[in-house]
Amino acid sequence: MPSTRERRFMQIDVFSAQPYQGNPLAVVLDSADISDAAMQRFASWTNLSETTFLLPPSPTGQAAGADYRVRIFTPGGELPFAGHPTLGSCHAWLAGGGTPRAEGLVIQECAKGLVPLQRDPVSGLWAFAAPDMSRGEVTQAQLAAIQQAAGLSAGQVRDSAILANGPTFRALLLDSPASILALTPDLGALHAMGVELGVAARYDRPSGTGADLEVRVWFNTGSTLTEDPITGSFNASLAQWLIERGHIRAPYLASQGISLGRAGQVHISQDDSGQVWVGGQSHTCIQGSVML
Repeated sequence: MPSTRERRFMQIDVFSAQPYQGNPLAVVLDSADISDAAMQRFASWTNLSETTFLLPPSPTGQAAGADYRVRIFTPGGELPFAGHPTLGSCHAWLAGGGTPRAEGLVIQECAKGLVPLQRDPVSGLWAFAAPDMSRGEVTQAQLAAIQQAAGLSAGQVRDSAILANGPTFRALLLDSPASILALTPDLGALHAMGVELGVAARYDRPSGTGADLEVRVWFNTGSTLTEDPITGSFNASLAQWLIERGHIRAPYLASQGISLGRAGQVHISQDDSGQVWVGGQSHTCIQGSVML
């Protein structure tokens, strides 16, 4: 049986220009001999949207170039991939003394596979490569039920899709940021439908003068549905979908978390190969140890 011992721990604030304005992430840095059950208990105890556990790469991952492996838990279960845990875990690994094989490039291994992260040489921001996603259509019956639960009229919805890159979201493009910020959805109804909902709308202002997109997300914590401050996985699949559909062009800046008193900033870019990158700032807010 693995023994309880002192392990390095950090709590990272992700996707914010100022500490305590983004999405918090708990990170256990020395997790090699923690059981699955102990990981889940600790993630439930932190009561954060995600808690991550850093491990050495698997033999397959190491052979493919991985610098470390991460396991991502919500209070209700394990995720194959998530966005702010990817950026936050990379931040914690580097701050904890991790040395990448290549300067300005980190390869993270997770249940979904290998996720590259790169540092912009100008801004210094780290960004992860948006992973492959699958896209499906929202049926008219599903859309009508979601609109009713969200308190939306048909005229407010400009486009919709099912987006999955680990988590699966029903994504709605709305008519205006004002519509998004005014939403007070029936979370019980959405939860009963098994729907995790993400909404977005463009701002009507010149690029570079503020956020280009407003985003809100409600997702399943295992027993209920709750709003997420800033959601990297959704912003990743959302960017791929919106760019593909011609609704927006990269680079752009997404805002999320206003309704929760946060000031999330998600930086979206696209390289010459068409790869979408999702970046943002991270800050160490708590550093110490835990007994696990």
